[in-house]
Amino acid sequence: MSKEAPTAIPEIKNAYCLLNLPDSITTDHISPAGNISKSSSAAKYLMERGVTAKDFNSYGARRGHDEVMARGTFANVRLVNKLVEKPGPNTIHVPTGEQMPIYEAAARYIADGHALCVLAGKEYGSGSSRDWAAKGPFLQGIKVVIAQSYERIHRSNLLGMGILPLQFKEGESADSHGFTGRETFSFDFGTERISVGQDVTVTASNGTVFTTKCRLDTDPEIAYFMNGGILRYVLRKLSQ
Repeated sequence: MSKEAPTAIPEIKNAYCLLNLPDSITTDHISPAGNISKSSSAAKYLMERGVTAKDFNSYGARRGHDEVMARGTFANVRLVNKLVEKPGPNTIHVPTGEQMPIYEAAARYIADGHALCVLAGKEYGSGSSRDWAAKGPFLQGIKVVIAQSYERIHRSNLLGMGILPLQFKEGESADSHGFTGRETFSFDFGTERISVGQDVTVTASNGTVFTTKCRLDTDPEIAYFMNGGILRYVLRKLSQ
C-alpha cells in the first residue's frame, strides 16, 4: 500500500454479477451466525485442516477467522439468488455457466482477474449490524452493490470496506431493466472527482445504460472510499 491516497477514481469495468438478490436481504443472509453446514465451503476448509464435524461450531464462534468467514459469506441456506432455482449458498459462474457454491465462484472470478458486483432489491442489509456482512463481500472480490435501498448502517459498513454502494433511481430495479444477473456492468462517474450523492452511469453488456445514485453521502465517506476503505484511510493518516 502506498503512503499517498489514490487520486483517480477506481475504474470498475466489465464486473460480473455474483448474486442477483430480491428485497429484504438481511445481514444474516449475507453473514450467517448459525452452525456451519457439513456440506459448506467453510466445512471443506476446516476438514482439510483436520477439524472434525463435531468441532465445526458456528460462524458466530469463528468470526475471528477470516478464511472461514469469507467462505461463510452468503452461506445462508435460505438465501434467494435469482441466478439459481433453489434457495441456498449457490450461484452461476457466468463465463462457464456452471452452478457452484458462491465462495468457489467468487474465488474463480478473483483468480481470473474479474471484478464483481451484486444486484439487490429494497432494504438491503437490514437486520442486526454485522461487520462481516461487509468484510465477507470485500474478501469475495465484490466492488459494487446496486440496490433499490439500503439499511443505514450496512451502507456505511460497505463503503468502510471500499465497496461502492449505488442505488437504483426511484421506480427502477434490476427486474425493471430486465437483468438476469448474467450481464457484466461497467461504471462511469463522468468526472475526475467524486461529489456527494452524484449520479453514476452504469452500462450493462446487454446494451442497457442507466443512471444510479452514488450513496457516498458525506465528504469523509468519499475519502474512505478513495482510500480503498476506512482501514487504509486510518493507516495513511497514522503514517503522515
